[in-house]
Amino acid sequence: MADLPPKSPSTSVASGYGDKEENAIERRSLRDYYIILRERIWIALPLALIVSIGLGYYQSRETPMYSATAKILFEKPEKVVTTQGVADPSITSEVDLNTYIQILRSDNLRAKVAASFTPEEIKILQEPFLKGAAPGVAPPSAGGLLGDVSPDAIRNSFLIQITVRHQGARAAALVANRFVDQFMARMREQMSGINDDAVKQLNEAAERLRKESAVKDQALQNYMKQHELGTSLDVTTNTIKAHLIAIDAAHTAAHLEVLARATEFNQVQTYQREGRNLYEITAISSHGTIPVLRSQLAAAENTQLELADRYLERHPEMIKIANQISSLKDQLDRATALAIADLKTSLDKARDNEQSLEKEYALNNQQNIRLRDLGTEFNNLQQDAEAARKQYMEILDRKNQTTTLKNIEKIPLHPLDSATVPGGPYTPNITRIIKTCTGIGILVFVGVAVGLSFIDDRIKSAWDVEHFIGVNLLGIVPDLSGLKDDDKYTLVLNNNQAPGVESFLSVYSSVKIHSKLDFPKTILITSTIPGEGKTLISCNLAGSFARHGKRTLLIDCDLRRPMLHRHYKQQNNAGVIQWYENGANLEGDLLTDPSLGIIKIGENLSLLCSGGRSKGPTQILESQAFTQLLQRLKRQYDLVVVDSPPLGAVTDSLLIAERTDEVIYVCRFNRAYKKHIRMYVKALRNGRNEILGVVLNGLSPRRIEYYSNYRYYRSYKKYYGAQT
Repeated sequence: MADLPPKSPSTSVASGYGDKEENAIERRSLRDYYIILRERIWIALPLALIVSIGLGYYQSRETPMYSATAKILFEKPEKVVTTQGVADPSITSEVDLNTYIQILRSDNLRAKVAASFTPEEIKILQEPFLKGAAPGVAPPSAGGLLGDVSPDAIRNSFLIQITVRHQGARAAALVANRFVDQFMARMREQMSGINDDAVKQLNEAAERLRKESAVKDQALQNYMKQHELGTSLDVTTNTIKAHLIAIDAAHTAAHLEVLARATEFNQVQTYQREGRNLYEITAISSHGTIPVLRSQLAAAENTQLELADRYLERHPEMIKIANQISSLKDQLDRATALAIADLKTSLDKARDNEQSLEKEYALNNQQNIRLRDLGTEFNNLQQDAEAARKQYMEILDRKNQTTTLKNIEKIPLHPLDSATVPGGPYTPNITRIIKTCTGIGILVFVGVAVGLSFIDDRIKSAWDVEHFIGVNLLGIVPDLSGLKDDDKYTLVLNNNQAPGVESFLSVYSSVKIHSKLDFPKTILITSTIPGEGKTLISCNLAGSFARHGKRTLLIDCDLRRPMLHRHYKQQNNAGVIQWYENGANLEGDLLTDPSLGIIKIGENLSLLCSGGRSKGPTQILESQAFTQLLQRLKRQYDLVVVDSPPLGAVTDSLLIAERTDEVIYVCRFNRAYKKHIRMYVKALRNGRNEILGVVLNGLSPRRIEYYSNYRYYRSYKKYYGAQT
């Protein structure tokens, strides 16, 4: 290390630090985030759709709930003087209002509401629960069908609203109104007694009619139970008729099934008698393992024919295949017998099913005739029960009206708005679900795309190079995999009119702009991992300088895996390794030294090969002779371009970098990781190397269009500004 020549003062400043102020203000723009979203759209979009659609499906599958609201108004009444004292039922404070709300929420009032429903109203409450209930499951009682009842005071008013949420629209309105009715009844009972003779007589009459109605209802129920009529005669009759129709249809289908199975079984028996191939019958050939066994048997027989051409009958392979064929035939015979037995069993089951349906049809027909005979007596009992129930309901209504008229003037309590049947459920709210799922889908889409951009640490864009790595972007080279290997390494040298030539010329311009050294000088070109295109960049960058009149030497210092001689179709008999093994002679004209074998491959461009392969080239690269060789060659040429091994594979490039003036780092799109590149760039800077910048290689034209941005053209602006 002590023999290294001193670096010029300009080389002590690492490339990229000169642009520190400019890099410091670099921020990701909307375009950068657009690129992130566009690059990962096929990952983020399906995930966002799955999440949003799944959430929407889950929310839309919620049980529909309906909401109905009734309002109660408390008015400011006059004070009522009674024999017991002064009763003031009005609301004088927030405490009174909260007391009434707690009464509305009490279990006592809830029980009264549940007990107040008529059988028809209970059916309305049970209707939504019966839709999804399993057959035979009893519906909940009236107390369990009230739903969610929420009484709330309206601010700055004497109003209480009762909101009921229920699975049935009619049930929600019914429960809300019934809570208002029962609450008002309780308030009346609390504020005034109901003990007069009229009410007492009505109560006694109502109780008597209730018992009569109960007796007649019980007689009707006993008659229905005695004759097993179910809920009603009409329902039972309709059920029997529907059952007869269903049985008749099932009997027809069963008869057709018997005919089909009998036809198949008779066909099998006919084939057996005539000795025909049973596998021509679909029911046999497609049964169970028969198709597989037949296929295996055919394959084994074909194999036997092929082996017979090579072996005699007693050969082990012939015996093995013969045993296999015999085993397969036995299995096939058993499978065929099983198929015939299954066919016979299917025929027997079909016949049994047909006979069972015939018996069931006869029994149901007898039941239907019996129900017609019971119709007259049943109708008489039903009419008596309905008449008694009607009388009871009328007297009960009169009792309620009398009680209401007696107390209506004493209670400052009035229903303001009755609950109406809601037109639709409040949940699931499709509009809200769509908005929520759309918002969540967008968040998932953006979150996944941006999250993956932080997880994916590979180099992709100009922003990654200049902001994260902290070096200049010298240029972007498109993907040249469509060109022949013989052409793409000499694109600039041969002045080809092909895609990619202009990108190498732009790299040449950027190198001239960012370089702080005058000619002659040496430039090292390296990368992180193999396959990133550093040799391609070396060849065409050297060709660019040679094309612009600079005497350029291209050296292959990848001594472990040299490639430059192949790209220029040269022999690798002479070069750095051969020169070092022959004594590393620095005397005389190096350009004509046969051990070096410098080859002129174009106007102003020469090639120094590796001169073979070496498994341990560090001895050569660390030697004083190699350092002096580079210094001597730099005097002979304006520019020496050194193609080196990748830094991620071996440390040879770090040794070479100590002996060169400038470094160009090659990164292939979406290949190397940013953290590795930054680590190796830091290692080069620690060695006081002048890092000109990074060449981003291998982008398709489409990716160049949206991965590059205005920073890519900064070199052109500086260059043209300098020329002006």
